[in-house]
Amino acid sequence: MPVKIRLQRHGKKGKPFYWVVAADVRAKRDGKFLEKLGIYNPNTNPATIELDVDSSVKWLQNGAQPTDTAKAILSYKGVLLKHHLLGGVAKGALTEEQVEEKFNAWISEKEAAIDAKIGGLDKEKEEARAKALAAEKEVNEKRAAEAAAAELPETPEGEDAEEEVEAVEEAPEVPEEAPAAPEMKEEEAPKDGE
Repeated sequence: MPVKIRLQRHGKKGKPFYWVVAADVRAKRDGKFLEKLGIYNPNTNPATIELDVDSSVKWLQNGAQPTDTAKAILSYKGVLLKHHLLGGVAKGALTEEQVEEKFNAWISEKEAAIDAKIGGLDKEKEEARAKALAAEKEVNEKRAAEAAAAELPETPEGEDAEEEVEAVEEAPEVPEEAPAAPEMKEEEAPKDGE
């Protein structure tokens, strides 16, 4: 029976995570599988990958073919490297101790690179948070300044208003005469009959 190492989708809509499984090629994508080898969660940064290296190498040695995405994941975690090194042991070029030494050195380098990436992401988050906080403080200071300016008595405009009131009080009052109503002559008065 031909075996593939592939991804099996789980999770909810828009938030998938995957199991890395060894399954018969005739099985459905999310159907029966022979062995669960690990998990892959692309929703985190960097992506979370947990993989059983020894089981994955065993399946590769028994002829399982990984899909393209599974091959990338296996390569990222060093499964393909270990499979390659164990091929050298079978040919007599390497010993088991040399394989473990090389694999562990590669793993430590990989972990250092991942830690550096995580540290860089944390630093970027802190810088973004500090920048947002500074912008928020600036906006709050502007609002406080505007509120303080609104509460202060407005002296220049207030003095002008007082001067206008005094000018109006000092001005002599001119009596206003009512306009005279136009007088109608008897001749012009309308008659009831007309």
